[in-house]
Parts: sequence; structure tokens; C-alpha cells
Amino acid sequence: MSPFVVALILCSTFMHAGWNLLARRERSEITFFSRMLMVIALAGFVPAVSSEAITHSLTLKAWVCLAGSGFCIGLYFYYLARAYRSSDFTIVYPVVRSLPVLLVAIGDILRGRDVTPMGWLGMVLIVCGCFLVPLRSIRDFAAQRYLNQANRWMVLAALGTVGYTLLDKIASEVIEQGPATAARYGYMLFLISYGVYTVFLLMFKIQEQHSDSVSWRVPILAAFLNFASYWLVLWAYQLSQHASYILAFRQVSIVIGVILAFTIYKEQGLAIRLAGTFIITSGLILIGLLGG
Repeated sequence: MSPFVVALILCSTFMHAGWNLLARRERSEITFFSRMLMVIALAGFVPAVSSEAITHSLTLKAWVCLAGSGFCIGLYFYYLARAYRSSDFTIVYPVVRSLPVLLVAIGDILRGRDVTPMGWLGMVLIVCGCFLVPLRSIRDFAAQRYLNQANRWMVLAALGTVGYTLLDKIASEVIEQGPATAARYGYMLFLISYGVYTVFLLMFKIQEQHSDSVSWRVPILAAFLNFASYWLVLWAYQLSQHASYILAFRQVSIVIGVILAFTIYKEQGLAIRLAGTFIITSGLILIGLLGG
């Protein structure tokens, strides 16, 4: 990856960790995500729709990818909210961010884009670190740490990530290149995902007892960070061949998020989870320097 692409992704990771920490702070994730997505949908509607009507920058293939990706993102937010309700931030965030890496690499290979040996090694290290973060100590290693309801939500959220990552990388290759088009495409994604997220809440009748405690100020800040974070990723997709490398390098947000979560929320398992974070970071360095 070029230094410019790496810089885009690093900026994105700080924003991504930031909005997830804000969501965890409120402890009413279902309502928080709903308000965050609503803010993006309302704030960007006029500029995004009017500019697309003028430029026609999105092709038919891009719109098809948009529909599928928006559905996957809606699922991602729904299952991420359920996971945050069931477990610690320092478990959910690293697992959901790490699991899709190897699956997206397979997607790259199926599309005829080989991953280098160092790229594979880096991604394997990321996944290995992912298996350490649910533990509070090495003595806690047991199947039940991974086979529980919280992990089911995390796996489903990770699968949503795989879906929208592959579709958005395909779309980035068929749309007009540039940050403005990436922003329009990103807005349409969030608009669709808000609809999907809302439908899932209604279908499964998910409600929160303390939704009134969630202020609007924090979701508004999170909406800005969330949109800006993924806009930079969409722009980076236009400048790099491998979606798997970009997805893997985005996982530096795990390092940022875990360290801040331990500092702010005082969660347990500092030693083993930091070890997992170190392994993940090693994988990121391999991908960033030697991945191709």
C-alpha cells in the first residue's frame, strides 16, 4: 500500500475507535446506533441526492453493490449493538474487527488477486490475536469462552463486515474515481443501512428500558466520526488493489480502542488482552510493510 493510502486508513481507524467508544459509553447501544444512523441519513440527504442527480457518478453495477452492501451494514450495526449489550468492549471490538480479515482475503483470491506470503502471515497473526482477547487470563482458555450468545452476535456482525467490504471494493472499481464520489456512495450506504437496521428492530421487537437516557449530542458526534471514517476507507479502496490489506490495516483501531477502553472503562484482563493486541499489531506491520 502507498503511504497516502496508509495515512487515509490510519485517520479512519482513530475515528472508528472513537465512535465505538462513544457507543459503549452510553450503554444503550440499540438506541444509540438508531440515532447515529438517523443523523447521517438526515444531514446528508439534500447534498448527496442533489449532487448525484447532477453528476450521475454511480453506475448500475455500483447501485447493485450499494443495495447489497447497505443491507450488510444494517445487519452489522444490528448485531454489533446486540454484542455490545452482551459483553465487554475489549472483547467485542477486537473480535468483530479481526474475524473478517481472512475471509476477505479469500474473496480477493477468488477475484484473481493473490495475497503475498507475508500478507497471509500478517492476517493469520491478526486472527490469532483475536482468539486471545476474550480471555481474562491464559487459564481461562476453554470452548465456552467462544461458544456463547455474545460470540454468536460477534460472528454475525463480522460476516456483515465481510459482505459490505467485498461489495464496496467492487463498487470502487466501477464508479467515477475521487473523494466526492466516495462520499456520495458512502452516504447512500448509510441511508440504506438505516432502513435495514430499523426493519430488524421492528421485526425482532427490540426495545431498551433506558433509551431516554441517551442524549442526542453524543450520537451526532458519533455520526460525524462514523461517516468520515468510512468515507476515507471508500476513497482508499479506489487507490489499492487488495480489499483484504485495507481491511487488515484498519485493525490498528483495535489497538487504539482496547487501550482507551482499559483506561476509560477499567475492564478486566489487561495482560492477556494487551498480548492479543500486540499480536494483532505485529500482523498489521507485516501487512503494511511487506504485504504487497
